[in-house]
Amino acid sequence: MRNPFRARRALTPTARVRRLRRRITILFALTSAAGLVAMAVLAVRSDGVRWREQLDRAMSADTNWALGLLETDEDGRLDTEVLLDNAGTACPPLFLLAVPSASSVPDGPDGPDTPGGLVVEHAPDRPCLTVSTASVRQAAATAVRADEPRSRDARTVDGEPVRMFALPFYPPDAEEDALPQGALVTVADASAQRADHRRLTWVVTGGCALLVLLSAGVGHLLSGRAVRPALEVLDRQEAFLTDAAHDLRTPAASLRTLAETALRGETDSTDVHRRTLRLAETMGTLVDGLLTRARLMSGTAPLAVEPLRLDQLVEAVVEDAATEGQRVAVRAPGAVVVAADPDLVRRAVANLVGNALVHGHLPGERAEVEVTVGGEGATATVTVEDAGPGLPPEVAGALFDRFRSGSGSTGLGLSIASWVAHAHGGSLTAETGRRGGARFVLRLPAGGPPSDG
Repeated sequence: MRNPFRARRALTPTARVRRLRRRITILFALTSAAGLVAMAVLAVRSDGVRWREQLDRAMSADTNWALGLLETDEDGRLDTEVLLDNAGTACPPLFLLAVPSASSVPDGPDGPDTPGGLVVEHAPDRPCLTVSTASVRQAAATAVRADEPRSRDARTVDGEPVRMFALPFYPPDAEEDALPQGALVTVADASAQRADHRRLTWVVTGGCALLVLLSAGVGHLLSGRAVRPALEVLDRQEAFLTDAAHDLRTPAASLRTLAETALRGETDSTDVHRRTLRLAETMGTLVDGLLTRARLMSGTAPLAVEPLRLDQLVEAVVEDAATEGQRVAVRAPGAVVVAADPDLVRRAVANLVGNALVHGHLPGERAEVEVTVGGEGATATVTVEDAGPGLPPEVAGALFDRFRSGSGSTGLGLSIASWVAHAHGGSLTAETGRRGGARFVLRLPAGGPPSDG
């Protein structure tokens, strides 16, 4: 049986962040769906109440007008002659019902709330809406029992939706506590209103579904923007660990081989010490470069900006470089001042010069490197040009990426130089030089880095 806790522990940090993004998206969509559903229910219910109230007002006006035409004779019996002569009761259908006794409302099983408790005094011969007598009596009995107008939904004998309205009426000169003498019931066609209500329901439902999908998409985009910094940090961390493992593997293996050789006594101790020192210096340089690149990528290396003589800095870097018989010429026609971080710019220039000394010459020949410091308007430039074999075509487009030097090295030096240039608001470009070798141009704003750099 699979252990869920083991699977949960196996998730990488990146997978956890992506799972968090999915959860944020789902939560955003569910929250939006809850709000939209509540609004949709409210809108549908409000529309149902609205169309029923409109029909009720129209039927109330009709029944009140018909009630004004209803008369009683000297014995208190209903006289419908005037009503029938002056009002068409077939469309909308108008029914007149009376209680068996005008002086009291019977209780018990034959009370006004049962179909048998009211007598139909008038029913239209050919109504435009045919409803059952039981439905009419039930509507009238409800109004008489409640002693106030009542309306209800019903259906015709053909199953079409209608709205019924019942208005109780009282004997002439009735007192305030008099009981209703009967009720007038009218019927209105509700098929058009119900069809409109049904269309509104479908439109609202479809709109809610569309908005939920839209909110899910928006939530996915917003959650992506929210977790993007975390993913970038994780990517930088993974890149740093990969760089460290890749760069330190070779010198560490060399140290182990050298130690095993020394233990077997197969080499001179002086040579072992010299090679060990060289490997330790190489590893120290790699670790320093890795840490510098990691700080630049993460933005944790703040720029210590100050006025800087770029020409003097380049001359100092070339003097400190391990040329070992190689030729490096510096041309600085005049003073070039920039506002930059001296340590970072020194590292970038040193990396460019070191790259030219290592790779800027053919096998068996000495390197000839030319470093030029100048200014182009508001931009200061440091150009490092060699006479070597030039840029490999297969890595020309990604020369400043890690592991892309094209000559077996890590390419961290060029990557760090590019990051330094961009941190100061400048750039680093590579092209073919006049002598067929590589030319690297480091550009820095003469006025210093941008305010957000």
